[in-house]
Amino acid sequence: METLYAQLQRVFNQAFQTLYPDLSVQTALSQASAPQFGHYQCNNAMRLAKPLKLPPQQIAQQVCAAVNAQLNFEQPNLIQKMEVAGPGFINIWLSPLLIGQQLDELFSTASLGIAPVRPRQKIVIDFSSPNTAKEMHVGHLRSTIIGDCLARIFELLDYEVLRLNHIGDWGTAFGMLIAYLKQYVKPAVADFEQIQLADLVMWYKAAKHRFDCDATFKKQAQLEVVALQGGDPLALQYWQLICKISARAYQQIYTTLDIKITNRGESFYQPMLAELVADLQQQGLIELSDGAKCLYLKGFNNREGAPLPFMVQKSDGGYNYATTDLAALRHRIDVEHASRLIYVTDAGQTTHFQMLFAAAEQAGYLDRRQVRCDHVAFGLVLRPDGKKFKTRSGDTERLSDLLTQAITQAEKILETRASPALSGPDKAKIAQALGLGAVKYADLSCHRVNDYVFSYERMLKFEGNTAAFLMYAYVRICSIKRKINHKPDDLSVVPLVLTHPGEIELAIQLRQFTEVLYAITEDLNPHRLCDYLYQLAEKFNAFFRDCRVAGVPEQNPRLKLCELTAQVLKTGFSTLGIPVIEHM
Repeated sequence: METLYAQLQRVFNQAFQTLYPDLSVQTALSQASAPQFGHYQCNNAMRLAKPLKLPPQQIAQQVCAAVNAQLNFEQPNLIQKMEVAGPGFINIWLSPLLIGQQLDELFSTASLGIAPVRPRQKIVIDFSSPNTAKEMHVGHLRSTIIGDCLARIFELLDYEVLRLNHIGDWGTAFGMLIAYLKQYVKPAVADFEQIQLADLVMWYKAAKHRFDCDATFKKQAQLEVVALQGGDPLALQYWQLICKISARAYQQIYTTLDIKITNRGESFYQPMLAELVADLQQQGLIELSDGAKCLYLKGFNNREGAPLPFMVQKSDGGYNYATTDLAALRHRIDVEHASRLIYVTDAGQTTHFQMLFAAAEQAGYLDRRQVRCDHVAFGLVLRPDGKKFKTRSGDTERLSDLLTQAITQAEKILETRASPALSGPDKAKIAQALGLGAVKYADLSCHRVNDYVFSYERMLKFEGNTAAFLMYAYVRICSIKRKINHKPDDLSVVPLVLTHPGEIELAIQLRQFTEVLYAITEDLNPHRLCDYLYQLAEKFNAFFRDCRVAGVPEQNPRLKLCELTAQVLKTGFSTLGIPVIEHM
């Protein structure tokens, strides 16, 4: 079903075209900031005052008249009234009759107004991206959660989504670790299958120490890198072992967080790198800088104003992450045939991705008219004291420990709040849903470009913009439905007649769900969905406070509103990657 925004935009566009055929006017619509300003606002009048040389209020009155004429011709029930306010804002109130009819239609189809995007497009989302032989830490939390949420939104709209985990599984670090395993570990380990990621992390730190202070060991590690790149069977066996142990540990976290992702490490692109550099060289794009092969891209300079190099091959002949990322971008366009590439990484990599996209364009691998590239940057996770999230020892907090602690904190809260009727297994399931949901929601509800403070106390509150508050709204609806004992099928023939302001405000909010989803596909800001769901929960609570549901003549229409709210909340939770619970 067409969104309310799209319906209004079409009518206003036609009015502007009729009024001002010589001007190209794009309707400036927005949702109203408060109920007293209607449901939507049109702000074009102030922008048109200068070219038309007319007062904005006069222009706004002309637009209202033209819109009313257009509505009488096309869609008489769309707008209930319009008012010109302030310097020329047009405040728009939608017709409760139309909103009720549209929600009836959505209820009967169970689509919630979500229309698949056509033509269908393929999107590659690159997120999470841990390094092999290292623990996933709190820094991976944002990439993983934001990337998964974006993937879920695009999947809900029926895009073809390839979720890629661009794992760091190649390079000098593996030479160090393989040399250390061969020299110091193998005689003491009978069964490598029993090795845990924590063991690899410990050995990696020891190998790094020796690499930095022992020239003989450093040389041996470098030879192991050469052996690995050359396909030496024993080196590959060790490498595969390291990758297997790491992947097993990562998958435990992904399973806990309900993350589905396809692992495709840097090693996947290694066979493509030599040809890539050769192609760049053949095009005449390569310049040497102290023996390294670089691209110099217009508009990229360092702090001193000198051109900033985009290095694709080091002076020793080795490749780096810029080379791998360029090969990956090329593969995703030429082989995966993606029409959009999304990279979810911290804001510190912004310049790298700007240069990556520019280099791909310059090399002819990327045509921005055909393929859209986005870097989804995000800020830091901070402790309650505002400092970077680290353990007492100074190491970055392990993600597995953070998630376990969230569930433990949720269990403590449920001990005091949960219904006595809940069994032990049910309580444990709810604690996991509440704990993990709180972590995800706390991250997604803040604007991704901002740093945010990680606080169990704040994120597990049942008041304010938290997962617990939203979950409780859903639980309350489930309780109402159990009390009245109606099934959704019983309500399909009940017409929604909206008369009370609480009913109308809730109904309008329900109809705006798809607008939020489509907006996120453009700006890639998941906090929009959290804001929407929070407002929905608040409007439902106001409706529940002011509009009795059970045992009144309006029971069934109001129960239908409750059911639609539950469906939108459930879909919204799923899109955020948060499980629903029906008891608490």
